[in-house]
Amino acid sequence: MHASEFRRLAEALLGVTLAAGRIQMAHFKTGVAVHTKVDHSPVTVADRESEAVILEALARIAPGVPVVSEEAASVGKAPKVEGTFFLVDPLDGTRPYIRGEPQFTINIGLIEAGRPTFGLIYAPARGELYVTLGQHEAATAVLPVDASPAALADCGLHAIRTQPPGAEGLRALTSNTHLNEATLNFLGRYKIAGRKAMSSSIKFCLLARGEADVYPRLGETSEWDTAAGHAVLAAAGGTVTAPDGGPLLYAKPKFLNSGFVAWAGAPVPAA
Repeated sequence: MHASEFRRLAEALLGVTLAAGRIQMAHFKTGVAVHTKVDHSPVTVADRESEAVILEALARIAPGVPVVSEEAASVGKAPKVEGTFFLVDPLDGTRPYIRGEPQFTINIGLIEAGRPTFGLIYAPARGELYVTLGQHEAATAVLPVDASPAALADCGLHAIRTQPPGAEGLRALTSNTHLNEATLNFLGRYKIAGRKAMSSSIKFCLLARGEADVYPRLGETSEWDTAAGHAVLAAAGGTVTAPDGGPLLYAKPKFLNSGFVAWAGAPVPAA
């Protein structure tokens, strides 16, 4: 993507992202019925309604570009993709959403030649927007769900960059619900100054804004869980690798990651 295209896409997605966020917050405040998908994970009407809004908008904004979205894919509606396509998680963090916790996000990522180039993450309950504005430019803004900015320039965006780790050790982030032995073993190879468990893609954003150093997830995830956060973090100066240290690439079979490690900078050698 050219620099101007990043901003045009972010501009076009601003209104629909806020609309999806308002749908989610309306259900968040009143409670939602929970259903179980084929893979035994939970889904709510908020997942499905916000996905419908986002998919309709992407069909209008980027006609002809395939979209792989979590809820559609869960019922077998994932298109064949080549080259350029979107990965969408309309409500990342359904479990904390159901529990009434604010750590859930809307994730929209664009993949080109197997790599995420554009990412937008919105956390409706936190009122936080994160977006790529260029190949090496990521930004954030405080954006309440009831805001109505006329344009991206009205959002108060400011640039974010990763920060190098301190001498006291790495500040680590882990999944709130999927911390496993492999991840603990990975962290055991490093000097860790502190560890915080959180849900959803907001962890990529904390790395991007310099508030953490590493986020390992050595277990299976879906590509729509990581694409937008990967793009934002990379634009802010970070790196996301596969478990073997190679690049985390996309359009894999069933759109599954075997695991990943997100870094605020280049990967740090183990002690």
